[in-house]
Amino acid sequence: MEDCREKLLQGLAALGLPVDESRREALLGFIKLIAKWNKAYNLTAVRDPLEMVSLHLLDSLAILPHLKAPRIADIGTGAGLPGIPLAICLPDCHFTLVDSNSKKTRFVQQAVLELRLKNVEVAHSRVELIKPQQLFSTVICRAFAGMADIVKLTGHLLADDGLLLAMKGQIPEQELAEISLDYTVVPLAVPGIDAERCLICMEKGKHG
Repeated sequence: MEDCREKLLQGLAALGLPVDESRREALLGFIKLIAKWNKAYNLTAVRDPLEMVSLHLLDSLAILPHLKAPRIADIGTGAGLPGIPLAICLPDCHFTLVDSNSKKTRFVQQAVLELRLKNVEVAHSRVELIKPQQLFSTVICRAFAGMADIVKLTGHLLADDGLLLAMKGQIPEQELAEISLDYTVVPLAVPGIDAERCLICMEKGKHG
């Protein structure tokens, strides 16, 4: 785990994120849990904890500066990505992690308990069935759907000035051509990942 700790430290420095030691240990504890549960639950194709530091932790945390507090929903969270790494680093924000796969939400619930995260709730549901009592300031989707579907399926979750963030690899030109809303593309450099990464940002207030 020492290699993972070193890689995380270097990656956080490269991202310019000041994360204290207790939170860094929680992040490492999270990938330990994924590695342990992966054997039975097949949560992620990534098997090597060292690769998980880049592909799961740093990839998730690269979007941290773009979030709008205080209520954040992670749609299609899978193994809790990016929601759990973000929740560890943003204890003052409230996170709702949504997935329709019960195996994955069971794991996420267990991770929340073991990591003692007081700011996370887990919802085993399809996104269109979620009816939040309070709307969200930010809705995040990572590898969830095409842009047109993301916009259609998550619109009812966003507050009037809410922010929709879609994490993508290469800029999805074709998908973006299918939506008529204003958006901004933010290129992301994730330490340890050579592949392209970008964040598509849309503010609800800007398109009614």
